[in-house]
Amino acid sequence: MVEQADAVVIGMGPGGEEVAGRLAEAGLDVVGIEKELVGGECPYWGCVPSKMMIRAANLLAEARRIPGIAGQAAVSPDWGPVAARIRDEATDNWNDKVAVDRFESKGGRFVRGEGCLIGPGRVQVGGRVIEARRAVVLATGTAASIPPIPGLGDVPYWTNRHAIETAALPESLVVLGGGAIGVELSQVFARFGVRVTLVEALDRLLPLEEPEVGELIADVLRAEGVGVVTATAAANVAYQDGRFAVTLADGQNLTGERLLVATGRRANLRAIGLGNAGIDDTQRWVPVDDHLRVAPGVWAVGDLTGAGAFTHVAMYQAGIAVADILGQDAQPAEYRALPRVTFSDPEAGSVGLTAQAAQAEGMRVRVGISQLPSSARGWIHKSGNEGFIKLVADADRGVLVGATSVGPAGGEVLGLLTLAVHAQTPISVLRTMIYAYPTFHRAVEDALRDLQAE
Repeated sequence: MVEQADAVVIGMGPGGEEVAGRLAEAGLDVVGIEKELVGGECPYWGCVPSKMMIRAANLLAEARRIPGIAGQAAVSPDWGPVAARIRDEATDNWNDKVAVDRFESKGGRFVRGEGCLIGPGRVQVGGRVIEARRAVVLATGTAASIPPIPGLGDVPYWTNRHAIETAALPESLVVLGGGAIGVELSQVFARFGVRVTLVEALDRLLPLEEPEVGELIADVLRAEGVGVVTATAAANVAYQDGRFAVTLADGQNLTGERLLVATGRRANLRAIGLGNAGIDDTQRWVPVDDHLRVAPGVWAVGDLTGAGAFTHVAMYQAGIAVADILGQDAQPAEYRALPRVTFSDPEAGSVGLTAQAAQAEGMRVRVGISQLPSSARGWIHKSGNEGFIKLVADADRGVLVGATSVGPAGGEVLGLLTLAVHAQTPISVLRTMIYAYPTFHRAVEDALRDLQAE
């Protein structure tokens, strides 16, 4: 027997829950399917709990900066309150009843299980087959990508989820992967007294960002006692007597009580039956058009589209997909001013293109940089004032196409720069603005002067 529904949403992470909820509120009969927790990675293992950890670690760092500025301080780190707060936020040890109730209160029908497309408009979950009269929406997100390092598959390594869930700190930790997750968690654990070594196979940390970002963050981490190894891959992993041994390609040997693998994320297109929609399921990401359509009657939102593994991208895409499904006018997706922030200390925020990416697109690029410690607010801030503003301009059009903001409030300063890139505000107009003194964002004005001086 085939059940009927107006829409079926496979995957109830941030984007999927948003789509399912809004379609249900619009009066459609919606079935939402989730094999894990409604709400997805973000509230349980991603953005929210990790930032709670970062907030706690930053408080420790601020207390350690008191000498020389405001007196003396003695700090005794305690992981107990951090672990308790995360468990409380994750709704009583990773329970999604509140989220399920929220969806069902909007009129939706929830099914726990792994959904899979089995044909046009048809989804199977367990022994049930549901036919969607109007739309199937794919929003299954991504999972941790585990590299094929010899020995790794045979040892009890951590992913980000294990790191978030830990109730007790290890004595030492080896982290594979110097992207945002690896950098953030390395700094958190180090600030709580864990001996951390961070390994990145490419030549710098945060390799998707401007080169200056990775260089600065590496310097900060080293100053805080983190061992940072770049341009060297792990060649072998072993585990014996409660300790991990990691051999690097250059012959270095690292040991640790725990091993965290933070080498990226991947989507599993075959598992969701994309081939049954006539789409090549060997691709890395689900191909979508600018209205998030995959095939007739099928849409996709969130991480698995490859537009950016961020909650704000999933929510943005959800709005476009909902409007399209309901037959409303929808602004096509545009990622020119996609912002991203690594919540290290200092925060590293960026939007749009790096200078290298802009040059690769054939632009005549101009760059302006200002150093945060040289600004009035940076000088006032003193300890912990590392950072800079970097602007990337298309010289022919006279607009910013990218920007980077690194500093104590790097992610917040990024808001101004994101607006400038999004609205394609002429640089001449940005130069006429009044920038409040003394603020961190006033360093943007200095970067504009440097841009003009080229």
